[in-house]
Amino acid sequence: MAWLSLSIQTDCLHAEALADALLEEGALAVSIEDADAGTADETPQFGEPGSITRPGWERSRVVALLKPDTDGARLVNVCAERAGLEEAATFSQEEVAEQDWVQVTQAQFEPIRISGRLWIVPSWHDAPDPEAIVLVLDPGMAFGTGSHPTTRLCLEWLEGCVMPASSVLDYGCGSGILAIAAGRLGANDVVGVDIDPQAVLASVSNAERNGVAVRFQDSEHDLQGQFDIVVANILANPLKVLAPAICGHVRRGGRLALSGILAEQTEQLVAAYAPYLVLRVADTRDGWVCLAGVKD
Repeated sequence: MAWLSLSIQTDCLHAEALADALLEEGALAVSIEDADAGTADETPQFGEPGSITRPGWERSRVVALLKPDTDGARLVNVCAERAGLEEAATFSQEEVAEQDWVQVTQAQFEPIRISGRLWIVPSWHDAPDPEAIVLVLDPGMAFGTGSHPTTRLCLEWLEGCVMPASSVLDYGCGSGILAIAAGRLGANDVVGVDIDPQAVLASVSNAERNGVAVRFQDSEHDLQGQFDIVVANILANPLKVLAPAICGHVRRGGRLALSGILAEQTEQLVAAYAPYLVLRVADTRDGWVCLAGVKD
């Protein structure tokens, strides 16, 4: 049996309304994607603390899975009018063969080796090395599955500096992967904070699955205390805005690592944090940088 996949070009102002209209008209599933994904114009949407972004992408693509006998052109016209589109929507459609969608999705995510003793393993896989420290993490709504260079850079840095009884703050925790790794590496006081309530919920669930005690909170609530280690894997602009707040949570003699920074943004970040501590390049990968320093 073949299904019908309908792809409609739109913008961030109409994408959600268009998706809702498609579901109301009987679409089996709908997703909103970056129409420029895979190109130089691809735009990340991480929603990290301090960032100010419009929801969605300026050039969006709404993709719907439909029953095979659906009249795609009629459906597009009906839904476009309901979503408030003033011009005819550009769309394409194709047949999609019947598949085990869960299996197809899971096949995209394999265990990731971070180091000799640290692995990230989806829940449907067995750990490749039973002696390793394994972080069980499935892809979900929150950013951070370990595949992105910035996440790997932070994990490698944490592995090198977390000691038993360390206190650790994961600022902009996403999926909670860095906080969970700190707990598995021996830290006994770990806190994660994020601007997105869904990220906090995902982090709590992931921590429970990994059997680590980590406190997660929404950034709307005041964050108290200073920590031996602070790690923030966000983006360059919010990192600059948040410099006073982030550094305020690093105790004297404590360590700070920042990532989500492109190589050409290094000098800007070093300058932004210079009033608080000296940052140096700890490592680089695929054009991304991890900066680290110690607070005097």
